[in-house]
Amino acid sequence: MEAQVAAGADEYTGPLPPAETGDGRDVKTQGVRFIISGGISAVVDIGLTWLFQMIFGLSPFASRNIGFIFGTITAYAINRRWTFQAAPSRARFIAVAVLYALTWILNTQLYKYLFGFLVERDIPDLFSLVVAFVIAQGIATVVNFVVQRTVIFKVR
Repeated sequence: MEAQVAAGADEYTGPLPPAETGDGRDVKTQGVRFIISGGISAVVDIGLTWLFQMIFGLSPFASRNIGFIFGTITAYAINRRWTFQAAPSRARFIAVAVLYALTWILNTQLYKYLFGFLVERDIPDLFSLVVAFVIAQGIATVVNFVVQRTVIFKVR
């Protein structure tokens, strides 16, 4: 069954949401933009995680926290403006901060566990760092996108 939009009207009239809204707020466009902004943020995140853990000798948990915080700031700035095209809002900022706090716990705990698990099996540190990062970040990213799209930046 196909969604219908009344001719000349922006009002949705069908059982399914329109596939393309024309304003960058459809799920495909947002998904692609979320992935691109996530890639940029991941470079910031893993770069700082690597720098603080491998160069400065901080613990995996502390290093991951630093990387996550700066990656998160980058992601929020890009996603609010570009991915979800949302105006600044104190309530939305607080909602995103709560979501990021929860995904921070998920992400850093998964990373800490996975990094330790891999290193204990004599997997080289750098490989363990990348694998643990990718798995933890991937799970946190899916949770983040779903909550941001369906709750925080919900298309009305």
